[in-house]
Amino acid sequence: MNGKNRSDVFAGLEVDIVLKQDQRSGKRTRGIVKDLLTNSSFHPHGIKVRLTDGQVGRVCETFPK
Repeated sequence: MNGKNRSDVFAGLEVDIVLKQDQRSGKRTRGIVKDLLTNSSFHPHGIKVRLTDGQVGRVCETFPK
């Protein structure tokens, strides 16, 4: 899944995100979702989340359990 639909992303899910400072390079960071920060049901650049380690970024890929 690509992480653009809020219904596909939930707390406890393992995801790859792109941090704000890494948007130009596209470098991904893997982690577990703690909070969903985007309120809309869809976002073209990915749903914004906070990981358990506190990093914030937009989801680019999800890994279902």
